[in-house]
Order: sequence, then structure tokens, then C-alpha cells
Amino acid sequence: MQEDSSRSPTYTVSCEDYVHVVEFSPFSSGTPASLLAYGGNQYVVVGTCLFQEEDMEVEGVEFNVLRAFHHELRVDALAWSPESRLDRIPIIRFCTAAADRKLRLLTSDLQDKHEIKVMEGHASYINHLVFEPTEGKQIASVSDDHTCRSTPFHFCVLRSPGISVCWHPEEAFKLMVAEKKGTIRFYDLVTQQAILSLDCGQSPLMSADWCLTNTIKVGAVAGNDWLIWDITRSSYPQEKRPAHIDKARLFKWSRANENLFATTGCPGKICSQLLIHHLGHPQPVMIGSATVGSGLSWHRTLPLCVIGSDRRLCFWMTEM
Repeated sequence: MQEDSSRSPTYTVSCEDYVHVVEFSPFSSGTPASLLAYGGNQYVVVGTCLFQEEDMEVEGVEFNVLRAFHHELRVDALAWSPESRLDRIPIIRFCTAAADRKLRLLTSDLQDKHEIKVMEGHASYINHLVFEPTEGKQIASVSDDHTCRSTPFHFCVLRSPGISVCWHPEEAFKLMVAEKKGTIRFYDLVTQQAILSLDCGQSPLMSADWCLTNTIKVGAVAGNDWLIWDITRSSYPQEKRPAHIDKARLFKWSRANENLFATTGCPGKICSQLLIHHLGHPQPVMIGSATVGSGLSWHRTLPLCVIGSDRRLCFWMTEM
């Protein structure tokens, strides 16, 4: 665990308020720019990002706000639909979770058509949600109520609170669900049966992610440690290292490099730590920090990640 050599963000974008959640769309927008959404206390802002690494005429980052959506409550989680596109007929579609235990599906043409569909079902706090990535017709969500629900028709009972959920990038019936007590299970939604499970060997598990560029890899944070599995080899982690002194909070794989991943420390203190790791290196390859940072998301094609902060977005580019 390292405390020094903290690096300032490569780029920052100013926001009106404290940012609770930030998500790059993992899908192509149909334009050179990437879609990005961030959520605050009663709003979601959707914009496009273009970085100088993608376009030499851009100085640093070019962030354009497309629309700010009113949201009745603080945004606690957000997921992008693969149907969101900006070419041809623009459509923005994403789903949020809030403290009232409801999902809100927002659809906009960025003109005059704007719909919000409220979905109920969970009996407690919703921790994470994701769209089925091929067509976007289903949304899976996990909750403190010990369930994973997939609209419109699937429902799995868990043995502890559901923390993270990930869909297989090509197989629409495979779902990964991580539970707080330290178990990660893979479900077949056709049979509604678990087909494989992984064990952290410790709890609480705070966040887990499926490496979508190489689906035999799964990563998580539990306690102070990060853990990596090769699901073809064992149900126990192949690698485990201490990361954050005051507990780890989030784990996310890079979409640009299957050996790159990021972890964050627990927010709430004045600064939240961001560590970027490479599987070939024993120490983090980059350390950053943000004022009461929250959220973590990787760019679709660049080795660049973002976290939300107090009235700004902080972006770190990794030189790999």
C-alpha cells in the first residue's frame, strides 16, 4: 500500500454540484465522442466527452452538455442502455436507482420527447444495475433485500445483500452476481440456476466486476484487498493484494486493456484514493485522489477512468 506519489487528475470538468455517480457509456455513440452521465442530488447530466488522445484539435477534454434531467431524489446508481446513440435519430436511454427503492428508466430524443418510467419491486436499497448489452431490453439490479431482479421476468434469491451485477457481453442469459458475504455466482437465466460460484474467503465484499474483454477474469474488492480470479482454474482467487488502508470501495476493469483495473478507497473522508493497477506490476501503476470522490468508470476505448468529486469530474489517463 502506497501513500505517496499521488498524481493530480489528467483532466477535470467543472460541475454545478457534488457528483455521486458517474458513468461512461460502454457502447459506441455512433460519433467520435463518448457519452457520459453523472448524477447529483436531484439531477442527471448527460454529455459527450472527446479527449485530445482521440482528436488532436481538442485541448485536453471537450465536454458538451446534451441535457440535464430532473431526478426526484439523489442518484445512487446509473446504467447506460446500448440503444443510446447520437447519429441518425438521437436517442438517450439510461436507468437510475434511488433511495426510494425504485428504478427510473429515462428516454429522451434531446428535443421535446422525454419519458420516465418508474419500476418497483425491490424492498430495500438498490446497490447496482446493468442493461443487457446486446439489445438493452432487460435491466438487472441487485439490492440489500437479498434479491437480483431482471426485468421483465427473472428473479434470483440471494443469501446476503447483492452488491454488483454484470451481464456477459455476448451471452444474454449469463449473469454474474456478487454478494456482500463474499460469494460471486454466475446464473443461467433460462434455468434460473447458478452454474458456477467463486469465493472471496473474506467479507464484506464491496464491489466486483467481470472483465468483458476476457471473461475468464473476475475481480473484486473485499476489506482492504483486491482479488482476481481465473474462473477456469479455481473458485478461489489467483491473486490477492492489500490496496487501501481504510477499506476498498469499488473495483472496475479497464475496457481498453484486460490487465488494467482500478480500485477506490471508501469515500467520506476529505480525500478518496484512486489506485490503477496492472496485473504485471506488483505496485499500483498510478495513484490519484479526489475530494470526497465517488463513482468510478472507464472510457470505452482509452486507458482513462473518471471519478466524481465535489463540483467536478476528475479524469486520469494511464500511460500504458
